[in-house]
Amino acid sequence: MGRFRIDLVMEGIRLSKTAFVFPGQGAQAVGMGKDAYEAFESSRAVFEQADEALGFKLSDIIFNGPDDLLKQTVNTQPALLTVSVALLKALEGRGLKADYVAGHSLGEYSALVAAGVLSFEDAVRTVRARGEFMEQAVPSGQGAMAAVLGAERSVLSELCSKITEEGNTVELANVNCPGQIVVSGSAAGVQAVVERGKEEAGAKRVIPLEVSGPFHSSLMKPAAEKLSGVLSEVPMNDAAIPVVANVTAAPVTEAASIRNLLVEQVYSPVLWEDSIRYLAEQGVDTFVEIGSGTVLAGLIKKVDKNLRVISVNSIAALETL
Repeated sequence: MGRFRIDLVMEGIRLSKTAFVFPGQGAQAVGMGKDAYEAFESSRAVFEQADEALGFKLSDIIFNGPDDLLKQTVNTQPALLTVSVALLKALEGRGLKADYVAGHSLGEYSALVAAGVLSFEDAVRTVRARGEFMEQAVPSGQGAMAAVLGAERSVLSELCSKITEEGNTVELANVNCPGQIVVSGSAAGVQAVVERGKEEAGAKRVIPLEVSGPFHSSLMKPAAEKLSGVLSEVPMNDAAIPVVANVTAAPVTEAASIRNLLVEQVYSPVLWEDSIRYLAEQGVDTFVEIGSGTVLAGLIKKVDKNLRVISVNSIAALETL
């Protein structure tokens, strides 16, 4: 697959477009990326750079676990970034390019590396700090998240506003696809959605998530403030290709805007469904998911089943592509 593919349509000839997309927390698995490490020098270099930048053997945690250690946010975030960039380097070695990039939450940092905004070394150090700040922002047990299935966004948002006004903060955190929205906030606020979501928002199911904090809610503002200080010291370039930001579901290329949006992203909802719809409107019909798992492929297909999605999560998948 080259950068462009020519599709015939009734009006004439249209050049289709490709977006590279990168997964976030929840896609991790012990052993991810090891085949790329063993097969490609460019991929191996990424793991080595991560170990050197962080001052410990992150690659050993990625390849060997244990799972509980990999699942710790401070390790998960740099680990997923490292695997995504390692697979990206293997793709780039085949001459594949994108017209747009986007990432889900943490995955936005992988997208920024792909767009030339951040060096990998700066990105991996930053997301390690981001993970620490997010874990520290809310004491254990005081925050929570839950996946709400089958509810309309506007109706669920109204319920969250009502519960928050009653004194228990809960907000939309991830708008993933039609019928799948994650809420985040205080433990009591999320529990209220669990109890009232079916009756008051028309949800089919509300599933509590095993997470270490209320990510992408206003309770994360202390983490955002700390991250702002770190990001102010990190060199950034303007993006070489447009990055569709989580906060706005719109393209951004200016380094100053990207810096601000990364701070906002910590306490703002991830507008993933909106981002995919925007990309489709721009003529993107092929999405290449780069990194562990196939979570994003499933979400994209639920947004628009006609979109083509290819998951590059292993060397076998790369060879198929």
